[in-house]
Amino acid sequence: MSHKNDDNNLGEAAGFATAGAVTGAGVAAAVGGMGLAVGGTAVAITAAPVVAAGAVVGLAAYGIKKAGSNA
Repeated sequence: MSHKNDDNNLGEAAGFATAGAVTGAGVAAAVGGMGLAVGGTAVAITAAPVVAAGAVVGLAAYGIKKAGSNA
């Protein structure tokens, strides 16, 4: 007996994460070299954390979409 569960669509979530990561990569490419300066010390921010943050934002958008459809 097979039941299709539309509540947890892994493919759709992966699509949102991928779209967010691609957007993060685009932002990193457009902005270029970024840095964080605090108290006279500076640290470079590479593209990897920006891409990861984009994936997180994409998954958050998926969660908001799912929360809105279950209301």
